Amino acid sequence: MRYIHQRSDWPAFRWDTASIAGVLGDVRHRQGRLIGQMRSLGFQLREEAVLHTLTEDVLKSSEIEGEMLDKEQVRSSIARRLGMDIGGLSRADRHVEGVVEMMLDATQKYEAPLTVERLFGWHAALFPTGRSGMHKITVGGWRLDESGPMEVISGPIGRERVHYQAPAASLLDREMRSFLGWFNATESSLDPVLKAAIAHLWFVTIHPFDDGNGRMARAIADMGLARSESSPQRFYSMSAQIRVERDRYYDVLEHTQKGDLDITPWLDWFLACLGRAFVGAEEILAAVLRKADFWRTHAATPLNPRQRDMINRLLDGFIGKLTSTKWAKIEKCSPDTALRDITDLLDRNILEKDPAGGRSTSYSLSR
Repeated sequence: MRYIHQRSDWPAFRWDTASIAGVLGDVRHRQGRLIGQMRSLGFQLREEAVLHTLTEDVLKSSEIEGEMLDKEQVRSSIARRLGMDIGGLSRADRHVEGVVEMMLDATQKYEAPLTVERLFGWHAALFPTGRSGMHKITVGGWRLDESGPMEVISGPIGRERVHYQAPAASLLDREMRSFLGWFNATESSLDPVLKAAIAHLWFVTIHPFDDGNGRMARAIADMGLARSESSPQRFYSMSAQIRVERDRYYDVLEHTQKGDLDITPWLDWFLACLGRAFVGAEEILAAVLRKADFWRTHAATPLNPRQRDMINRLLDGFIGKLTSTKWAKIEKCSPDTALRDITDLLDRNILEKDPAGGRSTSYSLSR
């Protein structure tokens, strides 16, 4: 099997400009319209939309790799780092802090050059213990391939399927110099959205680290998209849409890495996926406006801090069913206090009981 990085003309990517012109034009138009809509919001609503988007981006990028992070920890870490006052901040563990740190560095400092030291810092933040699961890995440095070539595989032991084999470790210095030189260049001929798509593919094809390459490739793509908008504010999540399309994402990536240097299919998919991510942004906007409308309606309603915190959690998309036991645990109060809080909200028609009753009684915001 011959991979694209083994071809004599690597990395001279090419694509059918006429084929992608229509979808690129549509994506750029929708991108501009979305950014305009979001920027027309008041400061507080815009800030809420950014927090919601970044939280989804961090969660879903990790989910693509099969890693589930705690939503409240992620949200709290982002809010704290951006100086947002959301109340009831949860303490985040150092792994969550590391993932958030990488994502914010990529998007909030999008204008700064991407350097080797910066990438090493991202990698060290992703793996603060120096391990990936049970395995010790090289952290803050290129992979060494001490146990053989870097391969992307799936399937049970003895029946593995090799999806991709990356360049040898001895080539990484040269490969990454070439990539970083291109990424940091300020050429005017290449549309920055296309540059974000190519950067994602190029980085993950080099696969320079023992682990974390997918998450870092998506962070680099987000950095490129921020550059395309000249703004650190994120109103849509490419990673959230990739998570929805994960199987197709891996299929297109594998096909491209096993093909020649015509990357038109990859660009077609990336641009279409980005367009679908804008639909998700409209859902985020609707959720933010719904939350703002709720608090306008209940501006004069006397609520205690526990009730306000839990209502905000429900408005932000509470995972699972809310029970009195969960209320007591989250708000660090007695079961009796939790039940009084809930009963008060039921009486005010702010909460309603879910259809299933008995010992499994759970509650949702009234519709």
